[in-house]
Amino acid sequence: MSTTRAGSTSNVSVSMPTDLLTAVRERAGQRNVSAYIAEAVRHQLEMDGLAEIVAEYESTHEPLTEAEIVAAARDMFGPAGATTGRGAA
Repeated sequence: MSTTRAGSTSNVSVSMPTDLLTAVRERAGQRNVSAYIAEAVRHQLEMDGLAEIVAEYESTHEPLTEAEIVAAARDMFGPAGATTGRGAA
């Protein structure tokens, strides 16, 4: 169930495993759980969008090579992203 509050946020109730919520609270602090989860969802939506772009490209071209994936990750995320490869999200 979602309810709209003043501004651009809405309240929503979600269920998740207790150990996952505990880890989120440890990382985010009790008062920042909503922001932490919102950022995680935003990141996942971006990764889903990238996966859709790749799938669309690969539907009309050959699959991307590992070297192409590493180069794209390096361009997007810097040298640390170069070892990312497929399935990192």
